[in-house]
Amino acid sequence: LFKYLSKEEEIRKAQEEKTAMELKFLKSQINPHVLFNNLNTVYAYAIEKPEETPDLILKLSENLKHVLYESNADFIPLEKELNYIDNYIAFQEIRTEGIKKVHYHKSINSFQYSIAPLLLITLIENAFKHISNHNEAKNNIISISIVERNNLLKLIVNNSKDSFHHKAKSGGIGLKNVRKRLNLLYKDKYDLNIKSTEDTHEVELIMHLN
Repeated sequence: LFKYLSKEEEIRKAQEEKTAMELKFLKSQINPHVLFNNLNTVYAYAIEKPEETPDLILKLSENLKHVLYESNADFIPLEKELNYIDNYIAFQEIRTEGIKKVHYHKSINSFQYSIAPLLLITLIENAFKHISNHNEAKNNIISISIVERNNLLKLIVNNSKDSFHHKAKSGGIGLKNVRKRLNLLYKDKYDLNIKSTEDTHEVELIMHLN
């Protein structure tokens, strides 16, 4: 019996270590990707709109602080993660001015909960991809809604498509990453749905917070 229990404990610890390593790897894939996109934006503005570059650098600095120092834990306060998302969306509104119309709605009943860091950002970031200065792409709409009620968080991201979106591949490493992290951290406590038509692409995530 003791040998059996010891073996079970070894298996449990090995599984915990494997899960921790997978989460660390998945998070390491997110951080450079977000940083790369943001640095490209700052570079473009330094050339085209240098007077707006300092504000962009400040927002990028605040986001890097969150990624480097505040998202190392498996779970962080909900308020910190939403502040990071607020800042990211404000950054993207500047970046996509004249190309995308961004409608952002947030309603949080309580900030007492925790959430896995950098989980929602991939779903939001996907809506800003494939931005083009082509006339058909101008004034496309991105709608982002984050609502929390009774420890249930609901994220809906809806964006209109242009001809460039039709050529783009759906899914990709970002979405696979999100699904893996959700399965590791929120198994049986989330629902992720993706709806795509010729005109719109919508992602809906419902998850129980800790």
